[in-house]
Amino acid sequence: MALKVAIMQPYFFPYAGYYRLFGAADIFVVLDCVQFPRRGWVHRNRVSQPNSTHSWLTLPLAKASRDSRICDMQFHQNMSELWAAQLRQFPVIQRALDLYPELRSIVESPRSTPRDYLVETLTWVTDLLGLRKATTLSSRMKLPPGLRGEDRIIEICTRLGATHYVNAPSGRSLYSPDNFERADLQLEFLTPYEGSFHCILERLADESPIALRNEILQQTVLEAAEPEVVY
Repeated sequence: MALKVAIMQPYFFPYAGYYRLFGAADIFVVLDCVQFPRRGWVHRNRVSQPNSTHSWLTLPLAKASRDSRICDMQFHQNMSELWAAQLRQFPVIQRALDLYPELRSIVESPRSTPRDYLVETLTWVTDLLGLRKATTLSSRMKLPPGLRGEDRIIEICTRLGATHYVNAPSGRSLYSPDNFERADLQLEFLTPYEGSFHCILERLADESPIALRNEILQQTVLEAAEPEVVY
């Protein structure tokens, strides 16, 4: 029986295309045992402003060493005040929170760690869209510290008994189909996303969950990776 696994860093209210991983997989693994990307999308997103520009909405984090993992990050000691001040700068976010009081409670009052907050927001959105899947954390697997990149992904899939690994389109340059085949895994990629790349929280202010779900599922198309050709 096929068991498809998707593995991805937890992003802060990512664009709709990210959620195709939930639509395509049976198990979603939060990749939180890797280095925190300071210029990535884990703790921030670009949100529209009334003047047709975009500004960063960024979770206030405590200072940490450059090699800190996502699961090690902590909130700034003045998180509540800093976060409230930021949220007030984005009318479109306030519209979304007005529509979903439960979401307002989650967004405005982060609890525990940034990783847990990100997982909670991903869970809320996938519940709303009817896309929630079994979810686990890579940090709980106690993977050998020497594993990196492709080897780490294959190890996670093997431990979960996966038959297929589902990845985003950008992963094509990162993985070798032959290496996955040797591990009895079928490597598959989502096709490029053809939709809005706006933060999903922003889109919820103006679009229905049903419309967003339909858009995501219509574009949840997988392509098997082709074996490498040796000349």
